[in-house]
Amino acid sequence: MELTATSLQVAAILLAVGGLAGSAWWLWPRLSARTWPAVLGRVGVLVGNQVLTLGALALLINNYFGFYGSWDDLLGSGRGAAAPIVADLEQEPPDAPSSARVQVMSSSPVTLSRGGQRYQGGRLEHVVVTGAASTLSAPAYVYLPPQYFDPRYAGTRFPAVLVLTGYPGDARNLITRMNIPATAARSIDRREMAPAILILMRPTLAPPRDTECMDVPDGPQVETFFTKDLREAMAGVFRVGTEPASWGVLGGSTGGYCALKMSMRHPESFGAAASLSGYYRPPADATTGDLFGGSPDLAQENDLMWRLANLPHPPISVLVTSSRKGESNYRTTLDFLAAVRPPMQAASLILPSGGHNFTTWNRELPQALPWIVSRLRLPDEIAATPAPAPGPATSAAPVAPTP
Repeated sequence: MELTATSLQVAAILLAVGGLAGSAWWLWPRLSARTWPAVLGRVGVLVGNQVLTLGALALLINNYFGFYGSWDDLLGSGRGAAAPIVADLEQEPPDAPSSARVQVMSSSPVTLSRGGQRYQGGRLEHVVVTGAASTLSAPAYVYLPPQYFDPRYAGTRFPAVLVLTGYPGDARNLITRMNIPATAARSIDRREMAPAILILMRPTLAPPRDTECMDVPDGPQVETFFTKDLREAMAGVFRVGTEPASWGVLGGSTGGYCALKMSMRHPESFGAAASLSGYYRPPADATTGDLFGGSPDLAQENDLMWRLANLPHPPISVLVTSSRKGESNYRTTLDFLAAVRPPMQAASLILPSGGHNFTTWNRELPQALPWIVSRLRLPDEIAATPAPAPGPATSAAPVAPTP
């Protein structure tokens, strides 16, 4: 039974409720004596009920936030759907075409409603991508806008945005919790955003380890996968632009750090980035292990504040978001914005209040997604009306700290 299966959650809830009812009705009266066996029995009943209740809550919370998608993902055994699926790269010819590195698993329409009528707002492809250089493989969801299927644009290569979850995350959250395909379809339909291809993924390619989108010394080469392999593989199957100015990366939390880090370190891969509640220095804890192989130089290179203070600023555009109340990254976001210098350009979206959660990111996404697409190179035939000016909560310059 899968970790996220509804039947497992229902069974856990029934066990928790049944355990409590059975304890109150049958067990507790039989353990009412003032003897050591009875006391130990009552303790056992209390502990058992707590375990059942916490287990049910843990399953519900995991399913709601999408922390782990399978038992193998949770246990780190590497056999689940979130682990590498296409792992036979060594058996392919060295010059295997990039089209062989994307396996389409399924396809479904993205439907919207207008005036009481339902219409198609593009398609969502579930794929598995295998990297030639990194040899990593991971699932992804690819949103294709309606214009992609219009004969008038049969020869057009569309701009692309890589969209990343946080850690550990599940790419399905970008669909079920943030509804990104429908948000993109509505923005395109309203001409708030040019048609673009979106690749929805999570940054965790070697679960359960949090690699922070790093090429870990003697470990998984996640940065190479996202900055090189993914772009090459996608261009072999879908009509995506191949120039850096045609690609952007957007993410939340860990995905936000990855978006900024990968665009700053690899302007030859991404021309724009948007970080929703992201941070600016990678953590070092039990989930990450030693990401830098003991190298202080490599640790500095992945510290975004250190890069701004010590290295040339890349010719990219970035958007960072935070909240004056409820976000721990507010002050560091101000410091980041204040440190940016040309040719790098920075914009900010600062909410009055909002936590580190999907609710906040859903408030930011309708502005962040058109913003990043508007910073990409758009073919003349698909250029839409420019995205609207930032709303009251948005600033193109560092906002002043609140007293």
